[in-house]
Amino acid sequence: MNKQNQAEFLIEAMPYIKKYFNKILVVKYGGNAMIDEDLKSSVMRDLVVLNLLGIKVVLVHGGGPEISETIKKMGKESKFIDGLRYTDKETAEIVRMVLAGKINKTLVDLICRHGGKSIGICGQDGHIIKCEMQDEKLGYVGKIVDIDTTLITDLLNLGYVPVVSTVGYDDEGNVYNVNADTAAAAIAGALGAESLILMTDIRGLLENKDDPESLIKKVFVSDIPGLVKQGIISGGMIPKIECCKDAIRRGVENVFITDGRVYHSILIEILSDEGSGTMFNG
Repeated sequence: MNKQNQAEFLIEAMPYIKKYFNKILVVKYGGNAMIDEDLKSSVMRDLVVLNLLGIKVVLVHGGGPEISETIKKMGKESKFIDGLRYTDKETAEIVRMVLAGKINKTLVDLICRHGGKSIGICGQDGHIIKCEMQDEKLGYVGKIVDIDTTLITDLLNLGYVPVVSTVGYDDEGNVYNVNADTAAAAIAGALGAESLILMTDIRGLLENKDDPESLIKKVFVSDIPGLVKQGIISGGMIPKIECCKDAIRRGVENVFITDGRVYHSILIEILSDEGSGTMFNG
């Protein structure tokens, strides 16, 4: 990008910077952007840029592939039921170790190295994500029953980027593995966030799943049943769209599904007229 284009991008971004100034943006981080080291560094740098522009950024992350790898190294076998990881007590402890330890602190370190202020927490800290068993056959896979955002809000008001790993708790001291999309939607709603971004490995919602150019740029919640009936929303996209709908139902103004494989996709989504993925509105 030459200097002229940089200046034009800033001019185009002005109304969006004004719109989001002092507002909360929740980013659910996952997919290839979490595995590729260059992409990971780029995403963390973009979050620092948004934070420096006066936007209160919250990063929510999971880490399925790293959990599976760690479980394998420890001589256990990953078991999935209906696409969800079966989580016994030992596996729940491994989930906490990987998410709240290795992944969380790596992301915090990257944000700080790029000039930001960040603190890593998990859903047990400050009792943020309260859970119960989603289904006994899945073990300690958490269904969220309450969100307490006090700690997150305190960190935002101090200028930090909270990095939240999706580990839940209950009153009996159990540890829960919580779906990151679900947790991000619940946290965004409880915070009264302006927007939620779900990073994925596709451009967004596609009219034809085999044609990346068939991107649907805008979807209203009322459109969702029809898109499911047509088969445009199907398979693994259904629970992700349910999270979009849930966040909007909880009061989030806009939810975006965006391609985490594209450099600066968050900045393009938030600070430009065109955007890069699919935007959901109420």
